[in-house]
Amino acid sequence: MTTEVQLRKSLSLFQVVYMGLAWMTPMIYFSIYGIAYENAHGMLTQAYLLAFIAIFFTAYSYGVMSKTFPTSGSAYTYTKKSIHPYLGFLVGWALLLDYFFSPIIACLTFGIYLHAQFPSVPAYVWIIGLNIVLALVNIIGIKFSANISKLFVWIQILFIAVFCVFLFRNLNGDVHPMQLFLQSDVPFSTILAGASIICFSFLGFDTVTTMSEETRNSEKTIPRAIMIIILTASILYLVPSVLTQLVYPHLTFINLDSAGFEIVQLVGGAALSSVFIIVLILAIFTQGLSSVTSVSRLLFVMGRDSILPKKVFGFLHPKFNTPVINIVIVSCVSLLALAISLDNAVKFVNFGALTAFFFVNISVIAQKYIKESQRSPQQTMLYLVLPLLGAGFIGYLLSLLDRDALWMGGIWLALGIMYHLVLITYLKPVKAIPRIICFWKMKNKTMSGMTDKEAPVITNTQLARSFSSLEK
Repeated sequence: MTTEVQLRKSLSLFQVVYMGLAWMTPMIYFSIYGIAYENAHGMLTQAYLLAFIAIFFTAYSYGVMSKTFPTSGSAYTYTKKSIHPYLGFLVGWALLLDYFFSPIIACLTFGIYLHAQFPSVPAYVWIIGLNIVLALVNIIGIKFSANISKLFVWIQILFIAVFCVFLFRNLNGDVHPMQLFLQSDVPFSTILAGASIICFSFLGFDTVTTMSEETRNSEKTIPRAIMIIILTASILYLVPSVLTQLVYPHLTFINLDSAGFEIVQLVGGAALSSVFIIVLILAIFTQGLSSVTSVSRLLFVMGRDSILPKKVFGFLHPKFNTPVINIVIVSCVSLLALAISLDNAVKFVNFGALTAFFFVNISVIAQKYIKESQRSPQQTMLYLVLPLLGAGFIGYLLSLLDRDALWMGGIWLALGIMYHLVLITYLKPVKAIPRIICFWKMKNKTMSGMTDKEAPVITNTQLARSFSSLEK
């Protein structure tokens, strides 16, 4: 009798936090600096504060659901178990966009930056090389990945701290932080538009829920990790925003795409800007490492549930306890970085992430408020009002996505619907017939002594009902 290989519970609280921060990438503050500054008309502090409030409600919902269902699978698992398996599949399918294209973005930006630094080496060399390294590190084990993430996350935090020290030294003694919030010349709607862009710098906290089955005491650890990640990111974004806005209340940039580099050069000169490039490259590497970990675990859960072919996607290496085949598949898909544009890749990520966020908020209401009937005044606030606020904020952000993003996301969902129809029409019923015969035998004692051939013919209606019962 063979023993089923399972994911190994090896991650501690702070290892999970480092993996989440690695995916989020604190250095993204500089990557989106120009577009955020332009959209918020320079009111970055206010925009970051609004973005934090918007994301906080969704982070809270993820914490509730990770405690209720402490298994890997993230939004796919939560929607499937709290609302309906079919909707869970669609959410998981949408989430694959976010998780699949995140390593593509990491490989693409890695190739772009290193090719700019070393023009003689083609970008595709860096892209392929990074793919191989990310695959090998992930195959070895998640604990090894977490330790690498820890080192590179601290390097990013240290750089942001040094950047803040340079800003603090340039502060004028007459300025006061509160004056930032008393400025009324910029309309609130403009700041809100900036916040909608900035929200995407918080993406990544949700990926730690895909590591639940590899985390010790995950019911408590994952919710705590989510809040620590969100609060840490908020500090790392808000402190430099406040200091920059106080020291340089009015800024202009030569190129918005390189505004982060320009502000670092303005604050710290050539020395700090040279270090900036190195740290940014390390940040991109850790983001790629964490994103490969997340998508390979989501594929594993969908394979284990037979939503994807189980023999392929539900396989774990007996020695490393990692989904090796999934990691290789993700690495192959990541080679799309050789052909796809960065703009299109980002659109895919945004659609997938926001769709998942929306349904996690709805899942809290469905599970806690409706199914479990937790409706006291306090529970109504926790399990109805807060998730509704989260869903409302995320729904608004979804409405801000451009037409191309919505079209691409819609086409991807249509492909998912077609795949699911094929799955339930031709594949799953065939695989489920032996189980359904057993199911009917157990429910009807008169069948207990019959062979499979002697069992009565099951009608299509009975087959559908039995399969539905098994699926639930």
